[in-house]
Amino acid sequence: MRSIALEGKKSPASSTLALMALVIALGVWIASPPAAVAQDDNAEAPAAAADGGDAPAANPATGTAPEKKLNYLAWVYDALGIGYSLIFLALSFTLVALFVMNLLQARRENVLPTDLLEGFEAHLNAKQFQEAYELASSDESFLGKVLSAGLGKVSKGYDQALEAMQEVGEDESMKLEHRLSYMALIGTISPMVGLFGTVHGMISSFQEIATSASTPPPSELAKGISTALFTTLLGLAIAIPAIAAYNIIRNRIDRLVLEVGIASEGLMSRFQNAGKKQQ
Repeated sequence: MRSIALEGKKSPASSTLALMALVIALGVWIASPPAAVAQDDNAEAPAAAADGGDAPAANPATGTAPEKKLNYLAWVYDALGIGYSLIFLALSFTLVALFVMNLLQARRENVLPTDLLEGFEAHLNAKQFQEAYELASSDESFLGKVLSAGLGKVSKGYDQALEAMQEVGEDESMKLEHRLSYMALIGTISPMVGLFGTVHGMISSFQEIATSASTPPPSELAKGISTALFTTLLGLAIAIPAIAAYNIIRNRIDRLVLEVGIASEGLMSRFQNAGKKQQ
């Protein structure tokens, strides 16, 4: 197993909090309506009250009442449609769930529990090898599985015990990275979905121009452009936190795995002459 220095490492808790704050800030920014729209809505109420509560006056030039503006969320939903809305919601909820699960899985107590480390070493110092094996085998942590595999093979020699520890360590490391890889997958897929929406929206706008007998109204062209821009925005808003969280948690897992290797080899090093004595 590889070995690295264990000192001088900073916990990624501050980076994780910063990432979560960024995600919350993006969500608040997207969900909040623009100030201009809010001011217009608030301005209509006093005007109506001044006229005795009547509806807004019709435009004298056209004889029609002014159109009511959509709020920001309604505009976003109208631009995305039900299809893109469901896709981005599914990606967002899946990313949050994977982030929480991987963050809990990468805790030190789940990979390298201090109680197991101290208890196993105490049993070895007291020559209580059976008790040490039972303690390690009853623990479901990464370190417990590695130590139980090595101590179970130590009667066949130190090299066999070390090989068994390496095999179990690689298997457990792959399990940790397997679920984490889905976060990287979301970080890769989200911009692609956004790019697909960009092309789709631009095609819709050009189709409106091509099929219209006269110059199409700007509002019809704006629908396709809105789809193109919002899908790109949401795709990047999901991909950036996903890639950042993936790298932060992966670095933490790699460091913990190396610490498990160093700790397990240090504990089992006292059995280096086990096979030689039997020969």
